[in-house]
Amino acid sequence: MAQKKLTRSSNNKVLAGVLGGLAEYFEVDATLVRVCYAALSVLSAGFPGILLYIIMALIIPVKGPEDPKDRFEEAEVVK
Repeated sequence: MAQKKLTRSSNNKVLAGVLGGLAEYFEVDATLVRVCYAALSVLSAGFPGILLYIIMALIIPVKGPEDPKDRFEEAEVVK
């Protein structure tokens, strides 16, 4: 079984790909993750959510193109 790594999404991103990466890691819909994150940020007065997002964007690495799955997806987009 392949070990999953938490990475920022390179193809499912709005700002930095942090929430798209979390959605891919936990295998849930990215829209659901974004809505939940936005609700939690608003309910916590916004600042902690923004700060946490910035920290995650700096710490979580971007998914590299060395992943064969990414190359397959890019090939489909080009056709």
